[in-house]
Amino acid sequence: MVIERQISEAIKAGIKELYGADVTADQVQLQKTKKEFKGHLTLVVFPFLRMSRKSPEQTAQEIGEYLSSHEPAIAEFNVIKGFLNLTVACSRWIDLLNSINGEPEYGIIPVGEKAPLVMIEYSSPNTNKPLHLGHVRNNLLGYSLANILKANGNRIIKTNIVNDRGIHICKSMLAWKKWGNGATPESTGKKGDHLIGDFYVLFSNKLKEEVNALEAKGMSKEEAEANSSLMAKAREMLRKWEAGDKETRDLWAMMNNWVYAGFDETYKMLGVDFDKIYYESQTYLEGKKKVLEGLEKGIFYRRDDGSVWADLTKEGLDEKLLLRADGTSVYMTQDIGTAKLRFDDYPIDKMIYVVGNEQNYHFQVLSILLDKLGFEFGKGLVHFSYGMVELPEGKMKSREGTVVDADDLMAEMIDTAREISKELGKIEEMTPEEAEDIARIVGLGSLKYFILKVDPRKNMTFNPKESIDFNGNTGPFIQYTYARIRSVLRKAAEQRIELPERLPLTFSISEKEENLIQMIADYAEIVKEAGRLYSPACIANYTYDLVKEYNQFYHDFSILREENMDLKKFRLVLSANVAKIVKSGMGLLGIEVPERM
Repeated sequence: MVIERQISEAIKAGIKELYGADVTADQVQLQKTKKEFKGHLTLVVFPFLRMSRKSPEQTAQEIGEYLSSHEPAIAEFNVIKGFLNLTVACSRWIDLLNSINGEPEYGIIPVGEKAPLVMIEYSSPNTNKPLHLGHVRNNLLGYSLANILKANGNRIIKTNIVNDRGIHICKSMLAWKKWGNGATPESTGKKGDHLIGDFYVLFSNKLKEEVNALEAKGMSKEEAEANSSLMAKAREMLRKWEAGDKETRDLWAMMNNWVYAGFDETYKMLGVDFDKIYYESQTYLEGKKKVLEGLEKGIFYRRDDGSVWADLTKEGLDEKLLLRADGTSVYMTQDIGTAKLRFDDYPIDKMIYVVGNEQNYHFQVLSILLDKLGFEFGKGLVHFSYGMVELPEGKMKSREGTVVDADDLMAEMIDTAREISKELGKIEEMTPEEAEDIARIVGLGSLKYFILKVDPRKNMTFNPKESIDFNGNTGPFIQYTYARIRSVLRKAAEQRIELPERLPLTFSISEKEENLIQMIADYAEIVKEAGRLYSPACIANYTYDLVKEYNQFYHDFSILREENMDLKKFRLVLSANVAKIVKSGMGLLGIEVPERM
């Protein structure tokens, strides 16, 4: 904050003059004054005692007297033991608001041509099922993280890796061939990803029936699964796919295209996108090539059965399989191939993988292997590890068809928002189209905010009813406050009140208003902190705190009914800048804010 930097410089000059010592900015510990004490900023004086050779109280008193006589930003001070509480002059707060008001993109660092290039991978779906609640958290975290890192001045490439090959996809394909009767998205009226997901669940149910029948004949569960004719056919289909069999490949391409069309609809509704999509069917062979190169260079070794391994015991880990004895690749090999293609396409400075915390070990190993293979971003690879999302009823299971489907969840949230808006009478004066758009904005905003306000590293329980409450730490509460401010500003415009570019510094404002300006000014540091910690939750909870503070101000002070025109215009400018920061913060989270509700 500008005021803090100014006061910090004055403190450094004061220490030099009073005690003949040079201090660094890091030694000047300024923090917000606790609510029970008078003041805006508090200086911790203990680091200066060896320079002053005086008591904490006397040192604080001397520094306070120096600042009062040399720094116009300080109106008064008080000393509590080793803490110097400083009250900033009213005019400086108004001046700070003028400065923020003059920056349409306050808190956002422009992206330069030579800024670091950060690639962020998120979503990573399988083409055998639609996106579910776990994918929703992944996509929202990845998209928001991309926005936050861009706001910190980085160039961003948003990327997705689609798991479009393997035994799980062959299961859906086999079920469609055996029991599908030529079903298509058009003939069934179903989105393609839902249709294919149904066949995946159908395969699992038929497999269970077959295994149960074999167990009834006296086989153990393991023997029954090993003797399953369905699994044998699925493995045969995978073998044909890998051999390039035309019929198998054509079926695979047709069904995958249905799924991609379905995914695109879901991504569009969720409000996320990608700059580049990679497919594991294209990357796994590149991975095999890189592993074989590593084998030739002695980075990896081959066992007697022909399998290829990486020995990571020197790094404190174990030995990692990279190619099976039959030459087929594992997930690690595919990730190496994907990294190779990405590095060919872009000069990546940092690679961030948004993947759940059950894959922590995988990415620890991947970082080491990429570094050994010469990828510059390998050692600095970031695994943005997030916790699982559950429902109040517990975990979800895709094989049993008990997952919470992303499309169904979004539709339910929009329906609920529509019903609540009707009950509260918020859409009576709107056109049907506008009311529907508000329901979408509020429904999806409640979903996104509820997920993003939680520390990403923690497991979380998603409660749809709780998320859409119009009170408390929720998306609708923040959206409603923004709409309220926009309503005030529209009424001011109707009254022909013009907001000045710069407010005069000649009137007094309240402590509540000073606190609001201080909170708005904090936004720039919050954006930096969110980027440093990779945490959208920093933005979410700051925005809620700002809105909560504004609502108290709105309740306690008149705006349009204020008789003093200077004060009225000040409060309108203050409100406009709260709205600006709320819109910016919610935008970083990928959440829209409505002009009215």
